[in-house]
Amino acid sequence: MSEATAGRRQAGSTVGHPTGPRATGPTLDRRRVLRLALALPAAAALVSGCSGVTARRKEPDPLVALADAARADAALAAAALAADPGLSARIEPLRAARAEHAAALDAEVVRVGGAPGTAAPTNVGPTGAPAAPPTGSAQASAAAGTSPPSVTPRVVTLAQVRDALAASHRGAADLVPGLPAERVGLVASVAACCAAYAVVLA
Repeated sequence: MSEATAGRRQAGSTVGHPTGPRATGPTLDRRRVLRLALALPAAAALVSGCSGVTARRKEPDPLVALADAARADAALAAAALAADPGLSARIEPLRAARAEHAAALDAEVVRVGGAPGTAAPTNVGPTGAPAAPPTGSAQASAAAGTSPPSVTPRVVTLAQVRDALAASHRGAADLVPGLPAERVGLVASVAACCAAYAVVLA
């Protein structure tokens, strides 16, 4: 074999087969891949759970509105009773029951770390109607030491009390399906009581 032929064979045998060191990139073994695959769902659940807790904390407690409605109903019943004392046998038990509802709902709100409502009962006017807040002329008269112009207060009727109870019943009943188990009994009893008194006043 000539030296030229041997040289050509040697050159051909090295084409496409580099003899230098191979470049290697980062690799993952099977164990590391499995560990990462198992950790990802747990991390996602943790993030989702934290965001859910934050959202729940930002939402107002629905029982606060129910307690405010109970206070408003009690004040309305007192106004109707003051306007017509003959309704005492029908109205006074309702007024007492709604005041108890407000206290029980406030206690539940406080139990879970919330703040109870601050809505005060409606003031009762001289004829038993809820007194309206002072107007600009009334405030000016008080500042000047003169008597404000007389205003005839609106008399609260039995029908208005009944309508308020029906609205309170709907508000409480609509909440029951979405409440946690420990709150269902309280809110369901409030809804049932409002419905019963609405029938009594019909």
